[in-house]
Amino acid sequence: FGSRHTNRPLRRFRHATTGHIAAAMALTKEEDIQKMLVCKTHLGTRNCDHRMKRYVFRRTVDGIHIIHLGKAWEKIMVAARAIVTIENPADVIVASQRPYGSRAVLKFSQYTGTHAMAGRWMPGTLTNQITTKYLEPRLLIVTDPRTDSQAVKEASYASIPVVALVDTDSPLENVDIAIPANNKGKESIALLYWLLAREVQYLRGSLPRNQDWDVMVDSFFWRDPEELMRQDEMEQEFQAPWTQQQQQPAARKGHHRVEIVWCGATPA
Repeated sequence: FGSRHTNRPLRRFRHATTGHIAAAMALTKEEDIQKMLVCKTHLGTRNCDHRMKRYVFRRTVDGIHIIHLGKAWEKIMVAARAIVTIENPADVIVASQRPYGSRAVLKFSQYTGTHAMAGRWMPGTLTNQITTKYLEPRLLIVTDPRTDSQAVKEASYASIPVVALVDTDSPLENVDIAIPANNKGKESIALLYWLLAREVQYLRGSLPRNQDWDVMVDSFFWRDPEELMRQDEMEQEFQAPWTQQQQQPAARKGHHRVEIVWCGATPA
């Protein structure tokens, strides 16, 4: 009886903490779903795999399948828990052959400590022990199981669990944790990796759950190099007339000053 009596305050503290965490997660879930709507994470494709029907909310008049965002958010939480269970973050590989996911993968690895592989996947990375780039990860995260099919296939040979961002038409073979979402838009991919990185930091304790993450979602967006060059050129074109306008009044002021000194010197 004494042990039960002494454990009562501890149980109350646990119930209070879990209640606070649940309330904080409910608030963040509503905000996150609003962000998903803005980034068009819910838009699927016209085709739908029979295993993805459980994640489809409804179908529009145009034939586009709408993904259930509540289930997508829950799967992000499950994937974050799977990532946190691995002691060494470097044992997690995040791969993306899709260009829109390259920057998001690099940013995700920067904030979580995982190993990023953006761009072409080298065949034999998980199976050929002779190569210098041979790796033995404990978890693989891919942006699209169709474009990253080589990585998923090698992970199945090496018995490595796979977390994948899947669309309504994505194949689910050898995928252990499927996050249903739009994996073709750059905003959607960036937001999904941003939410996953934030939840990983919440679970690790490096970021309090009642505090907002100061990293913006925009930093995960893929940026076209040609668009960046155009923006730089536009800024230079706007700055050139502005600098000329600033230089002209300065030259006029200097000219008047010389005239005043010369006029003052004539009477003497």
